[in-house]
Amino acid sequence: MSSISIQPLRFALIGAGGIAQTHLQAISKSDMAELVAVVDTRLDACRAVSDAYGCSAFGSIDSMLQTCHCDAALVCTPPSTHPAICEQLASNGIHVLCEKPIAIDLKSAISMFETARASKTILAMASKFRYVADMVFAKQLITSGLIGDVLLFENTFAGHVDMTRRWNSNPEISGGGVLIDNGTHSVDILRYLLGPLVSIQAIEGIRHQRIPVEDTVRIHAKTDTGALAAMDLSWSINKQSPWWVSIYGTCGTILIGWKESKYKRDVDREWTTIGTGYDKLQAFKSQLDNFCLAIRGEEPLLITSEDALASVEAIHGAYESMTHHNWVQVNAYPSRTLRVVS
Repeated sequence: MSSISIQPLRFALIGAGGIAQTHLQAISKSDMAELVAVVDTRLDACRAVSDAYGCSAFGSIDSMLQTCHCDAALVCTPPSTHPAICEQLASNGIHVLCEKPIAIDLKSAISMFETARASKTILAMASKFRYVADMVFAKQLITSGLIGDVLLFENTFAGHVDMTRRWNSNPEISGGGVLIDNGTHSVDILRYLLGPLVSIQAIEGIRHQRIPVEDTVRIHAKTDTGALAAMDLSWSINKQSPWWVSIYGTCGTILIGWKESKYKRDVDREWTTIGTGYDKLQAFKSQLDNFCLAIRGEEPLLITSEDALASVEAIHGAYESMTHHNWVQVNAYPSRTLRVVS
């Protein structure tokens, strides 16, 4: 029997803000999920989703749990709220796909996965860029040895965004600034393509915006294979680059772009196109489908609990580096902490 013929999983959406809108589009395109509930303390936002998608609206998770049966939930609330929300859902037998960062500190993240394990539920961190078709293909090319040994990874997430009135720039809610917001994606992409990080350094740029957190950062990192990485993050500059990931190997280069992706080996005269770039809805739908199939036991998650915890640890190390102006070792103790949630 095909997966499509099976009854869709019943989903609740927790938080009806900006990022939730793409998750809603993904649910509407998926045969594996249906939206049955939306929860938000802002009743106008909650009702807007309820009216548009024909689901029940609730002002709290408690009220939803009392009257609505859900198999899974999408958590799209600010990071500081993730631990309490995810643990409550997991404790009630609900599988959770939680927006990044999974938590703003490692202790909270570990507790979340311990609760999920004890409840026999799946908890996963949303990491949309792992699911971009061009990214998945690029990983296959790297693994095949097409460009030889990878020596350098570069990533850029830098665009003008006014953060003065957004929760992302409130450290009590977000855990920091552009480093934790965009950097969580950066370190996870690096780990996905090239494996675990062993050390990290973060350097803060000039604070252009009048906010209490960093708005421009450069990250340097090293993987356990010896590859070097440079990641530029900013809400205050636009680097005007068509490539958001560049991978340089001893035999060639892979470029992952917003509108196209391509590779060129040293022996090639021309570039070979491998995709059409970043398709946001495709990435979100692929992520949702992978989560649903993992719940059904039909395929493994593309991002594991180890990956999620490693991202939290790497960002913690980056902030420590930024404070003390030095390199910080990461991946130093996950073998002990991750055993709890494997």
